[in-house]
Amino acid sequence: MIKFEHTLFALPFAFLGAIMAANGLPTWRQLIWITAAMVGARSAAMTFNRIADREIDAQNPRTANRELPTGRLSVGFAWAFLYISIGIFLLASYSLNWITFALSPVALFFVLGYSYAKRFTAFAHLLLGAALAISPSAAWIAVRGDLTEVPILLSLFVLMWTAGFDVLYACQDLDFDRRFGLRSIPARFGIKQALWIARLFHFQAFIVLFVLYLMTGLGWLALAGVIAVGALMIYQHTLVKANDLSRMNAAFFTTNAFVSVILLFTFGAATFFELP
Repeated sequence: MIKFEHTLFALPFAFLGAIMAANGLPTWRQLIWITAAMVGARSAAMTFNRIADREIDAQNPRTANRELPTGRLSVGFAWAFLYISIGIFLLASYSLNWITFALSPVALFFVLGYSYAKRFTAFAHLLLGAALAISPSAAWIAVRGDLTEVPILLSLFVLMWTAGFDVLYACQDLDFDRRFGLRSIPARFGIKQALWIARLFHFQAFIVLFVLYLMTGLGWLALAGVIAVGALMIYQHTLVKANDLSRMNAAFFTTNAFVSVILLFTFGAATFFELP
């Protein structure tokens, strides 16, 4: 029910936000509680999404084999797991500093509220992006207790990058979404236009990332990360075509997992070692 590979989308950005905030390695205590907060928030988000969508998932051939629709896990178990995950997140937020704890309900609103967004707006992809975009800014606040333009730019990159790949993923459910009145960019505009919107989101993400590089002046390794991420996003769009969605898993899971890890190691190492 909780896909580990999904965690790779957001966790490296939290670590990167923490490293950039500390201008090196944060304390072990901070890293442990940031990790716990991310695991709790991500587990809560995915569990609540499965609970909220269980009846929809049961009717969608792509998702009908999930744990709740098939009965492999009970709804009662899912609710209990959700409460435990929220508890872990709140404990971790409290253990970091008072600002993270005070803002924790805001984070929960985004990560849980996204599950209902597609019932109301075709731009739910941006709300998912906002939910994941919290991670680097939240980690920055956890380390420094403030917020500057650097984590905001990193969060804006995550928002647009996530929205882009979520539009691609939603292309698989176009017919189902239209039939059941669910809202998405592919369902509203069709696959061909949706692919162009996804490209626009990713182009915006690349511009934001380049501005972040210029602002931080982190040197050649960070620039290599910017170039690598740009190349990966271009490659992702070569895998998905309006008349051929067969390589969607490669475009969605494999490619996206690399983006966050590449930025963690390039921007993170450039920050830690102060490379020219």
